[in-house]
Amino acid sequence: MPDASPPVDLDLRLVRYFTVVADELHFGRAATALRVAQPSLSRQIRRLEQQVGARLLDRTPRGTRLTEAGTAFLPRARALLRAAEEAAGLARAAARPSGITIGWTVNLVVTPAVRELRRRHADADVRTVHLPWDQVRAALLDHRVDAVLTRLPLRTDGLRVTVLYDEPRVLLVPAGHRLAERESVTVDDFADEPLPRVPDEEWNAFWRIDPRPDGSRAPDGPLLAAVEDKLELVASGEALSIMPAGLPFSELRPDVVSVPLRGVEPSHVVLATRAGDRGRLVTAFRACAEAVLGPHGAERRPE
Repeated sequence: MPDASPPVDLDLRLVRYFTVVADELHFGRAATALRVAQPSLSRQIRRLEQQVGARLLDRTPRGTRLTEAGTAFLPRARALLRAAEEAAGLARAAARPSGITIGWTVNLVVTPAVRELRRRHADADVRTVHLPWDQVRAALLDHRVDAVLTRLPLRTDGLRVTVLYDEPRVLLVPAGHRLAERESVTVDDFADEPLPRVPDEEWNAFWRIDPRPDGSRAPDGPLLAAVEDKLELVASGEALSIMPAGLPFSELRPDVVSVPLRGVEPSHVVLATRAGDRGRLVTAFRACAEAVLGPHGAERRPE
């Protein structure tokens, strides 16, 4: 016989509350993160448990833990929230067929390509937004943006990635460092120097050159929450750092010196869009980016 159970009507706001409590495993911290009162949060979780029909969380003397039902529910709750955000993004895109949102990441200038798109499509609603370097893929797949100017490495499954141009890489050292006066360096010249890390294996592999060509591991430097913190670490002498060339390091920090790095793959600046997105403005912006920012473009990057 078919299952005659009534459909479950879940409140997505409560589902999000649950995922935050599951992350924190502490109602107090979760309430702070959600900016709600702790008693109210407890009531909302009970409401969700009533909707689901199972207890999802247990409070013990040692803290909060997921029940078996909560453990089973959590990945599906996250998928439900992602699907809701994607559905809303698709609806917004459908309601604004002549609009496009373009993102860019740190130290890249998307303005010339945006200006060209507006010139070619004066009727279009063109918006721009800055994105943290590690949110590019999620922002595209969630339909928060339609195209992003960024750098590799980047997880490309589900995306279309077009390389626009390459940038040599340089080694940043503090002024007065033993390598500061060198015309160029190789990886061997700083083999024992620590380099900063971020919580991303692909990023670390490329920007720390880890492992090295001989198979050795790069010495660990401080763990960063944001790549923008690297200049301060270098200036203070805590670590060296590998960065793309062409950025005005000496203007930003006179106490930091950039030295050309030889014998390594260059950095790749790319335009990323959703795979299969053949929207009129996405296609048009890709053409603008290739024409203006690409290898033969006159305005690839700031001098």
